[in-house]
Amino acid sequence: MTDLQRRRAVQMLAASLPLALHGGVMAQAATVATRPIPSSGERIPVVGLGSWITFNVGNDAVARDACAEVMRAFFESGGRLIDSSPMYGSSQPVIGHGLAKLGGKAPVFSADKVWIGAGTKGPAQIEASRRFWGVPRFDLLQVHNLLAWEQHLPTLFAMKAAGRLRYVGISTSEGRRHDEIEKLMRSQPIDVVQLSYNPLDREAERRLLPLAQERGIAVIANRPFREGALLRALQRHPLPGFAAELGCDGWAQLVLKFIVSHPAVSCAIPATSSVAHVRQNLGAARGTMPDAALRARIAAHVAAL
Repeated sequence: MTDLQRRRAVQMLAASLPLALHGGVMAQAATVATRPIPSSGERIPVVGLGSWITFNVGNDAVARDACAEVMRAFFESGGRLIDSSPMYGSSQPVIGHGLAKLGGKAPVFSADKVWIGAGTKGPAQIEASRRFWGVPRFDLLQVHNLLAWEQHLPTLFAMKAAGRLRYVGISTSEGRRHDEIEKLMRSQPIDVVQLSYNPLDREAERRLLPLAQERGIAVIANRPFREGALLRALQRHPLPGFAAELGCDGWAQLVLKFIVSHPAVSCAIPATSSVAHVRQNLGAARGTMPDAALRARIAAHVAAL
């Protein structure tokens, strides 16, 4: 090979690297498991990104940029749904900062909430949240912890009818107000319900998850790791041998695979401030998922530790 041929070969390789890397990211994203939102059939990746605590970093420029890198890794790994709330401190503007740093090209599914006692103030809060994110409209708005749902749900349904919102939901956490959640799931035409679910917090399995399947309501699972407490407890123990059947590289993936393999669950939303952890979490959306028998083994094993 002549010097000229070598130089041309190097130039061609250099030119192809961005495409190869981009193709690798796209191929990686394409392998992520998805679930449909029953009311529309739209599919979303089964692992999303929460922002409670982890993105509440105020105006710290270094921390905000670190959150932006978490978001970059999340999208590169095939994620889409990011969840926030006005209750989460500075998380909303931090998400907006991250989306702006990514050049407005991120394939985000924006999920936020309305959380204010006065129904008349809901529209203004929603608009403030939208500006923080910098999105033209939200994909999903949820009445956070059912606060003033009687006033907020009509507002959200009207926004959806006018094309200013795609999906309407309600949320709860830590097993609270399940009776009221059940009543609203039966009586209101909501698209999504958000609730707590993991191998230890399984109350939703009794009524809410079967009802979601019956009514065609998507389920977003929050607090998958109990704000990290569950993983800290589990990491004192070796990973069970059957985790290898699922290709899990740690407890986080095993817990997430347990959650998202439930047929009612559309997406779990672990929160993290670590690029390594967000990539690991998205790894749970790939490969083999546990069947009912293995899910039972996972739950029993976790409960026994």
